[in-house]
Amino acid sequence: MSAPAPAPAIAALPPPPLSGSARAWGTLALSAATFMNVLDTSIANVSLPAIAGDLGVSPTQGTWVITSFAVANAIAVPLTGWLSQRFGQVRLFVASVTLFVIASWLCGLAPNMALLIAARALQGFVAGPMIPLSQALLLSSYPRALAGLAMAMWSMTTLVAPVLGPVLGGWITDNISWPWIFYINVPVGIASALVTWAIFHRRESQRQSLPIDAVGLALMVIGVGSLQVMLDIGKEHDWFSSPLVTGCAIVAAIGLLAFWIWERGEEHPVVDLSLFRIRNFWAGALATAVGYGLFFGNVVLLPLWLQQFMGYTATQAGEIMAPVGLLALILSPIVGKSIGRVDPRRYASIAFVVFALVLWMRSLFSTQADFTTIMIPTIVQGVSTAFFFIPLVTITLSEIPPHRIPAASGLSNFLRITAGAIGTSVTTTLWENRASLHHAQLTEHLTADSPALAQTMQTLQAAGMTPAQALAQVERMTNQQAFMLAANDIFWASALLFIALIPLVWLAHRPTPVAGGADAAAGAH
Repeated sequence: MSAPAPAPAIAALPPPPLSGSARAWGTLALSAATFMNVLDTSIANVSLPAIAGDLGVSPTQGTWVITSFAVANAIAVPLTGWLSQRFGQVRLFVASVTLFVIASWLCGLAPNMALLIAARALQGFVAGPMIPLSQALLLSSYPRALAGLAMAMWSMTTLVAPVLGPVLGGWITDNISWPWIFYINVPVGIASALVTWAIFHRRESQRQSLPIDAVGLALMVIGVGSLQVMLDIGKEHDWFSSPLVTGCAIVAAIGLLAFWIWERGEEHPVVDLSLFRIRNFWAGALATAVGYGLFFGNVVLLPLWLQQFMGYTATQAGEIMAPVGLLALILSPIVGKSIGRVDPRRYASIAFVVFALVLWMRSLFSTQADFTTIMIPTIVQGVSTAFFFIPLVTITLSEIPPHRIPAASGLSNFLRITAGAIGTSVTTTLWENRASLHHAQLTEHLTADSPALAQTMQTLQAAGMTPAQALAQVERMTNQQAFMLAANDIFWASALLFIALIPLVWLAHRPTPVAGGADAAAGAH
């Protein structure tokens, strides 16, 4: 079957930018859908014990509520480009949001774990196209001069939602019931779908009847699905000491290699891997993915340390994390408006330097750190989040033709989501491994003739503890110190990695003011 000529998609004039209330409502609807989507990647994490207990399964089985969503989402995101060409960007986005609402409602109603996992898989799959398409539709709504501002709006929802997810999920689970972490999506999704259709349905992109690359799709499902399962269950099963994890790794490696080979020779690939021939795309997408993986791994680590070893409740840990949005809200519009005049590589470098500074500050934490000391780096981190997404998306899309924006956005977002999963797995695994090492080193000094141990035991027994209770308290204190030192190691290593990312950004060409990323993306429709 001969390939349809892409000329009509290129020659067709995009609709003019929106203005006034239409643009404002369109931005709000698209941002709300993105926020709802990203929120659901993390909101269920803190609710797993309640879900598992209510449905009568073990906490280990309950983790499939997270895994099923992640696997299906990772498979669907890179399909966005092909699906949007087949069905149209607006139709696909509205259908995705509508199905997401239905899947969320089914999650809340699920009477057993099997149906909940199935509903979560559906939810994850239909959520895949939402983020890339919200990006493309938002950029098509703004004039070229304001495309950076559009990306500022979009990036704030993407960065703030993962932080607020566990806080909101914990509060809902404690004060209402766990099904409501899914029910809250229903009114938001319905409103977003209705407003988006009302504003954008006359701005539908051109469609092409592309054949289905069945082999490529099957290989991608096998490869990406196995990789995501390996990342989600690896830590729980002690990684490659488990035959299941090892098997997933082998299947993922073979499947992804076969997928890459097949797609290179396919006339109508399900994922357009030829995008990696574009220098700014691969440099920007790789910098975004690695940076986001580091960011997300540390977003997971800090609340874990606070709740498990510093005595913080989920709400208190959320209060520590919440201020990350303050400076981001102030600075993101400034970055967005000035991105056309300033080299985005400079802005991205600023983001990585500030991320490194924040993580260096955290590497100095001790078990005596108070609330204010822990919160200050979080406030400073708002600067880095403002300078992170907008410049890197501008670089990534700067050399992409407008009609390929959905495919490029889908592929770059797939890399970002996968890097987030890798970052979480690697960070939590290294944290526990380093804690074991530090624990062994600390206990080497707790010998029978240690003056410090003898004095501590005497003090604890004088406070009314038995020798066994005093020894148990010493063990808890040692464990607390070991995990604190391990967290310091992770923070310090992450800071160095952020600095090492700066040269990667400068491998990209500088986007020109006329045909730069914001301008190219502004014509995405």
